[in-house]
Amino acid sequence: MARLPDGDPAPRDGALPEAALAGLGERPFGLYVHVPFCATRCGYCDFNTYVPGEDGAAAASGYVEAVLAELDLARRTLGDGAPAAQTVFFGGGTPTLLAAADLTRLLDGIRERFGLAPGAEVTTEANPESVDPAKLAALREAGFTRLSLGMQSAVPRVLATLDRVHSPGRPQAAVAEARAAGFEQVSLDLIYGTPGETADDWRASLDAALEAEPDHLSTYSLIVEPGTRLAAQVRRGELEPPSEDVIVDRFETAEHVLAAAGMQWYETCSWATGEAAWCRHNLGYWDGGDWWGAGPGAHSHVGGVRWWNALHPKGWAERVRAGESPAAAREIPDAESVRLEQVMLGLRLRSGVALDVLTDDGRAAAAEHLAGGLLEPADHAAGRAVLTLRGRLLADPVTLDLAG
Repeated sequence: MARLPDGDPAPRDGALPEAALAGLGERPFGLYVHVPFCATRCGYCDFNTYVPGEDGAAAASGYVEAVLAELDLARRTLGDGAPAAQTVFFGGGTPTLLAAADLTRLLDGIRERFGLAPGAEVTTEANPESVDPAKLAALREAGFTRLSLGMQSAVPRVLATLDRVHSPGRPQAAVAEARAAGFEQVSLDLIYGTPGETADDWRASLDAALEAEPDHLSTYSLIVEPGTRLAAQVRRGELEPPSEDVIVDRFETAEHVLAAAGMQWYETCSWATGEAAWCRHNLGYWDGGDWWGAGPGAHSHVGGVRWWNALHPKGWAERVRAGESPAAAREIPDAESVRLEQVMLGLRLRSGVALDVLTDDGRAAAAEHLAGGLLEPADHAAGRAVLTLRGRLLADPVTLDLAG
């Protein structure tokens, strides 16, 4: 299940070093709100979420007030230099389990404390069954601009293995409802590599997703996480995970099918109809921007300082209501750690990483991988390392070599 990393003690008042605050507004700034509640728990999920009957779910009744209290803390901590939010992302969990009025109140709270920059991207994740035309219309009127729907599969038996409760066809209907409500962008998520999924199943899911005409599509390889119900089924021999060759085939199929449909990759797991449909909030993470994460277990980064909140909703809420930081710990990475992260995150993106960020050993490795067909020649000639399709399939070892 969800775990927090180790780190240094965090100040009770949440104070940040002056150096971290000095560059506010020079980098992208976003706000993330973690809504840790779900109607049911999917068998593969190890996120920090709580379902009815679990201890943490009892905190749902006071959740909105607690987030607003953390936003007060964020505004005090960032001070007069706090920029307007360029992106806002409600993730989970299932944010749309909250009433539209509650999500509106939270977004209004962000507006009141920080303001929204012109053209701000405001996203909420949703399960297809947790929205309907009335809720979507209310969210759009409140200022939400982007909807990210967890489709995962179009095949009933694959959905059953994943413990997903929506019916096939419901995600596509939700996309149409979001369009009718006026959402500027709609994204779908798919999962491949589910035990028992066939090549035809995966192609059917891709085709069904494309028929809905989303602006953005993310595909994720299923990972059997320790402590999950899926892991127990695998351990007992009830389910058998696919081979690495199958995972490679699924990824290649996604690239070929989506590219043929006019969608281009801009991040290892994400395709879009064009740059306007890229998820700007996630790009803020990958490009080293600043963001404040509110909610249980949420992570934040401002000016090189990283911290993460207490996981359990009760402990998190008690701290923020007392006016204290809910941070469980924090860290300030050194320059070399920052450089390594820049390489690792940059290689996830179609824009790649500048060769001059690499060490001599890293540039030598880049030349070898260029010759081996793992880096794009035109981008390399322009001074950047960008993975080819084959390079993306071997991203982990390539990244380790270039980061050396």
